[in-house]
Amino acid sequence: MSIIFAIIIFSLIILFHELGHFLVAKKCDVKVNEFCLGLGPTLLHFQKGETTYSLKLLPFGGACMMEGEDEDSNDSRAFNKKNVWQRMAIVAAGPLFNFIMAYVLSVILIGCIGYDAPVITGVMEGYSAEEQGMQAGDTIVSLNNYRVHFYQEVSVYSFFHPGEEMKVTYLRNGVEHTATITPKYHEEDGRYLLGITGNYAREKGNVVDTLCYGFYEMKYQIYTTFQSLKMLVTGKLSVNDMSGPVGIVKTIGDTYDASVSSGAFYVLMNMLNIAVLLSANLGVMNLLPIPALDGGRLLFYIVEAIRGKRINEELEGRVHLIGFALLMALMVVIMFNDIRKLF
Repeated sequence: MSIIFAIIIFSLIILFHELGHFLVAKKCDVKVNEFCLGLGPTLLHFQKGETTYSLKLLPFGGACMMEGEDEDSNDSRAFNKKNVWQRMAIVAAGPLFNFIMAYVLSVILIGCIGYDAPVITGVMEGYSAEEQGMQAGDTIVSLNNYRVHFYQEVSVYSFFHPGEEMKVTYLRNGVEHTATITPKYHEEDGRYLLGITGNYAREKGNVVDTLCYGFYEMKYQIYTTFQSLKMLVTGKLSVNDMSGPVGIVKTIGDTYDASVSSGAFYVLMNMLNIAVLLSANLGVMNLLPIPALDGGRLLFYIVEAIRGKRINEELEGRVHLIGFALLMALMVVIMFNDIRKLF
């Protein structure tokens, strides 16, 4: 069952990403030769107008194949014949649609189960929060100017900033207060704690609240992705800590097994939560200025816009080819690590 959920989630996220490229390409009058879901040999296909729509054997991946995107073309509607701003819009549309998808799913998630307000339910004896006079019932507003909207953000922010002194802004009876808290290492948990607790109780608001907190949920997922990348770059995380499709399938399976006893509704909500995370993650990753990714292509177009003339297309193609090869090598390493972790 976990594999089925994984295929559905991956397929929807990739389909929506490629749909962004497709719709904007059509809006810019670019000829789209093929729109496909999956990779490898074609299982099914049909022709509508000038575009072939196909389903491939491997469910992980997809493409919006445009005339003149990766090859020379004299067709007046080819991608390479469009101006730099149109090409930038087409390439940026994929990640943008991932963020839109993450937001829509977040709104559905918040509308169904609510959100965990950042309200303190207790303070731990001997910790800085107690010494600073924080109390149960206080609502955390920000940590070091990072705006907090969910209680889970408190734990996540502490994880990404272990041991750092924090300026905590909180509300008590509608009045804003500040406290400077120094996290304390907890031997049993193996991590730094602020000395506060919350019960993660869910609250539901009106329609406006739901729309706003849907945005906050998407922002939170983007924040965790950026912070994880930062830890990877600084060496606090390694390639062994990354997960590819195999690791994600296992996570989906573990989540399904843990929630199936609570009923179909909780399974669906947990799958929605994973989909929000993956969609936001894919949006961020694709915007990284790495050759072969959308962000790498955008970097070339930005340089082109500044210079006022195109970069040598052959050089750009070689750079993207090398980048693609390196990405595939990285994916092989990550997949090997994922398989190794299974055993």
